[in-house]
Amino acid sequence: MTTPADLTATELVAAYRDGELSPVEATRDVLERIERLDPEVNAFCLVDAERALASASESEQRWQAGEPTGIVDGVPTSIKDIFLTAGWPTLRGSKTISQDQEWQTDGPPVARLREQGAVLVGKTTTPELAWKGVTDSPLTGVTGNAWDPRRTPGGSSGGSATAVALGMGPLSIGTDGGGSVRIPASFTGTVALKPTYGRIPHWPSSPYGTLAHAGPMARTVADTALLLDVMSGFDSRDWSALAPPSGAFSGAALQSGVLGLRIAVSPTLGYVDVDPDVLAALEAAAEVFADLGAEVELADPGFTDPVDDFDVLWYSGAAKTVDHLDAQPRSLLDPGLAKIVAQGERYSALDYLTATATRMAIGTTMGHFHERYDLLLTPTMPITAFEAGVEVPPGWHSPDWTSWAQFGYPFNMTQQPAASVPCGMTISGLPIGLQVVGPRHSDSRVLAACAAYEHARPWADRRPPLLSR
Repeated sequence: MTTPADLTATELVAAYRDGELSPVEATRDVLERIERLDPEVNAFCLVDAERALASASESEQRWQAGEPTGIVDGVPTSIKDIFLTAGWPTLRGSKTISQDQEWQTDGPPVARLREQGAVLVGKTTTPELAWKGVTDSPLTGVTGNAWDPRRTPGGSSGGSATAVALGMGPLSIGTDGGGSVRIPASFTGTVALKPTYGRIPHWPSSPYGTLAHAGPMARTVADTALLLDVMSGFDSRDWSALAPPSGAFSGAALQSGVLGLRIAVSPTLGYVDVDPDVLAALEAAAEVFADLGAEVELADPGFTDPVDDFDVLWYSGAAKTVDHLDAQPRSLLDPGLAKIVAQGERYSALDYLTATATRMAIGTTMGHFHERYDLLLTPTMPITAFEAGVEVPPGWHSPDWTSWAQFGYPFNMTQQPAASVPCGMTISGLPIGLQVVGPRHSDSRVLAACAAYEHARPWADRRPPLLSR
């Protein structure tokens, strides 16, 4: 039986407008679902039912008066525990951050959500300081996948993805510095967008620099676009933010389709080993785009794996995140984080600038590539969800999470918009993600292509087995 927690944000807003449902009813159902299912998956590190219900009651009064304050008024929403949130601690999965301090400030995406009337239900789990592509931390433990709690949801926005997949709020906001909204979207059968860098204002500035994006996460493309509309609002605190968009990303903007678009399909980017199930799903997805009227052909962008240069940038950022800590609190760090911090501290400014030069060269390569192709399709991940609580699959050839996330981090380096949308399942019942990449500033085109694919191959009615318990 469908309950309010099963509805998308778009459906909830329509129900509020028609008087068929109240924000209090929706929020209460979401909170009950969190209470029932979160012990199975550990997606939340904080739930504030009292404040959420009070916020929902205020939203209900606005809807009854016909005066909603924004486009997500009354929609239950979760926040990755990386974003500053007034009234709640932001501990970032780390034992090195004291909860005993005043928490009076909202980061830009959270501030925009409040302005638009969203009901904030809690904060979701992250690996310590969002450093890796799976979600476990010394502070909050291991987060499980909505489709199989014994498996990882990916990361670093794994708590948000699991929450969304299980209807523990239809919207969540995450961060993506090397794939961190797209990895968990792929592993959990949800939708996420890493927008063009600067599209969503972010403050305080990330130690990972301009690799780090904020991104919307939801079960459908329409909800993802709706949340992008909210998060794209102006905030003067972000020195690198783009100008506000000239129009909406949701609604009519999603209807442009892919007819006549030139779309490249790269199954491996020229260097990735990909699971056969994933390759088959990508091939089937490419056929859908061709059937929808796009000109589809196989083509690799033409760059080699930039992992060594990404590591310089990423590890340097990790070192910066903890450079204020002395030896005692550093002993509390996730051992994997401590390892890359030590490496990051050994890099020189010349190493960093050399990696930056590689980054710019890949950006130029992709700029030329998009003169020929409007979009690029790849797998989001070359594999599906593996055992929870470890950085790589058991028996894997490398100890580093980047060794299985090669489709993600290149497009953080180039700052391009890249979305993940579900495109199938393995025989064992695990989701597979399709990545849609566009040139910088083509967020609307990427979302419209995802919407066209989603319409042709609906997914949102496939729900994790946990929901039938």
